[in-house]
Amino acid sequence: MSHKRIPKRKAAFAAGTVVALGAAAILLPNANASQGGSSNDAAAIAPKTLKATDASDLASQLEQALGDAFAGSYYDADSKQLVVNVISGDSNVVVQAKKAGAKVREVENSLPELAAGAQTLKQQATIPGTAWAVDPRANKIVVTADSTVTGDKWNTLESTVKSLGSDMATVKKSAGTFKTFVSGGDAIFGGGARCSLGFNVTAGDGSPAFLTAGHCGVAAQQWSDTQDGQPIATVDQATFPGDGDFALVKYDDPATVAPSEVNVGGGQTVAISQAADAEVGAQVFRMGSTTGLADGQVLGLDATVNYPEGTVTGLIQTDVCAEPGDSGGSLFTQDGSAIGLTSGGSGDCTVGGETFFQPVTTALQAVGATLGAGDAAGGAGGDQAGGGAAGAGDASASPGDEAGAGGDASASPSDEAGAGGDASASPSDEAGAGQEVGGEQAGGDVIGGQEAGNGQETGNGTGVAAGDAAGQSHN
Repeated sequence: MSHKRIPKRKAAFAAGTVVALGAAAILLPNANASQGGSSNDAAAIAPKTLKATDASDLASQLEQALGDAFAGSYYDADSKQLVVNVISGDSNVVVQAKKAGAKVREVENSLPELAAGAQTLKQQATIPGTAWAVDPRANKIVVTADSTVTGDKWNTLESTVKSLGSDMATVKKSAGTFKTFVSGGDAIFGGGARCSLGFNVTAGDGSPAFLTAGHCGVAAQQWSDTQDGQPIATVDQATFPGDGDFALVKYDDPATVAPSEVNVGGGQTVAISQAADAEVGAQVFRMGSTTGLADGQVLGLDATVNYPEGTVTGLIQTDVCAEPGDSGGSLFTQDGSAIGLTSGGSGDCTVGGETFFQPVTTALQAVGATLGAGDAAGGAGGDQAGGGAAGAGDASASPGDEAGAGGDASASPSDEAGAGGDASASPSDEAGAGQEVGGEQAGGDVIGGQEAGNGQETGNGTGVAAGDAAGQSHN
């Protein structure tokens, strides 16, 4: 599956603070785009300073404008610039890309050549426990093999990579094993499985729904917001394995108001204003029901992963950690752009590892849904939506406002949920033998203060109405 781009849904973003896990992932201040110089001399034009999502837009425009000369792009987070690869020898293309505001790098491998290399890997080395994606920073295909790839399987993989040439592909080992991150226990429940809600959307027929991982959607047809509870939503479409890992799940109550936001704990939410494509090098944040909030960087696009259940294509590769139960959880940016849905990977949030995500843009296209729920993202003035979730506008407007997770919106953040947790407790409630893992401040915004069992934030997925399906506090 190609990494298609679709126009973003423009909307205002009410800035919210986020709760960090462990080392405290801090959302840095946004950088405003500047237009650079106006000189006709392309060599004298400084690259534009861009936010990651704006860089993704520019990359999409240049991909179309440059045609076959476009050889990928990535975001330089330090300089906040878009770096565009172009095939060596075409000075006109270099000038065009520089005038558009990109930093230009001439490379040898074209996208068709890299795609042909990936096709060879698919034909000769589709081995469970392997994955590959194009790394535009190296202008190569990076192949990863997990700990199960040994003996003849390793020899086959290594010889296939070598046949492509050292300037085309490299291979590395991963200490963990590639698996989907579904588990039994918390967040959204179906058929004994536990996953995380990704993003609330509006289905093509206008009904309220949400996106989650496809392997969750094929694991169970009905999903609840409490373990062994009554179903609140039913799978409408699911894809896994194959061309993606995504599912559209419709709320059973058509009157459900599902705000377009991510509940990041401590009564805080991040309003989601648009869907956007990932850009290699960009900082992203992941929210999941097992490990809470984690951040990292995009490493590759259009990744192919060979899970034990089958091959999945078109994914985003990152170094963001995840664990069982985080499947389907939201990947987003600081400025409120929905990027991906947690699929799977290797490792955990102690040792790290590779994690793969389904692009939200391609999932929305495939299921015919749109992000958000009408004007829900525009703010509900603090009114309760469904099971006590504050409106998207009000909940993220003030760090001190409480956005309950299926309970009373005014509940105290310090309430105890006892051993095992109260399903209607605030995301910041103490759940069993908890440990304070926050308390820091970033630019005056509280980014900690939650308590969670075993030092992990286990009660924070995407804030949803009708009981906040992903905002439980179980341990």
